[in-house]
Amino acid sequence: MRFTSEQRFDDGVLERDFTLGDIPGILWTPGSASASAPVPLILLGHPGGLDKMRPRLAGRARHSAAESGFASAAIELPGSGDRPRSAAAEQARADLRRAVEAGEPVGDEIVDRLVLPLVDKGVPEWRATLDALLALPEIGGPVGFSGGVIAIGVRLAVVEPRISAAVLFAGSFVPRVIFEEARQVTIPLHVLLQWDDEGNDRQVALDLFDAFGSKEKTLHANMGGHTGVPQFAGDAAAAFFTRHLT
Repeated sequence: MRFTSEQRFDDGVLERDFTLGDIPGILWTPGSASASAPVPLILLGHPGGLDKMRPRLAGRARHSAAESGFASAAIELPGSGDRPRSAAAEQARADLRRAVEAGEPVGDEIVDRLVLPLVDKGVPEWRATLDALLALPEIGGPVGFSGGVIAIGVRLAVVEPRISAAVLFAGSFVPRVIFEEARQVTIPLHVLLQWDDEGNDRQVALDLFDAFGSKEKTLHANMGGHTGVPQFAGDAAAAFFTRHLT
């Protein structure tokens, strides 16, 4: 891990850009974090385009630092931002757009071609990033995952024992194999669902929630579109992490 830039906000949060191999990322740490007082960590999932997402991710990270004293980190998804594009993924994305614009259902074959390679590559990258982050003296765990792509969050919850709890954002396409993996998830979950999400199949989100094997799982559904998550829903998610990471 190599840090490439940093800035400290008025609230004391330190924002540092880093690279891990060819993977760009951002780490936010509260002013209280130190080698003598290491802090828990939240991995911030997002749909890709780290530079475009930075303001929203920074807002989530600074809120988490202020409310709970947690560090947060995000990395760029494979094939997004300045990372090399995949011809197969671009074709799957084009097929998806054509289906949506034609008002046709998006078939499982398109979803698999689009999402599964992202999961297969993205999850090992998240795990390598977690190795590097937990080697920093000011980061001590426990670790949570917050956000999407929800299929990445599900896979991470299954294969990464260092993740203790997850807030998952419904609103992305879910391959059928991920439903089988969801049954293996046992960590506490808090799932956010926008009831009127224009790009989300509500029933798929409800079926996935039903499939999770966790004994503690909460579905927080709100009226509104994809980007209309109310502030109180974010506060509830923050309280969930405070319960499970402190």
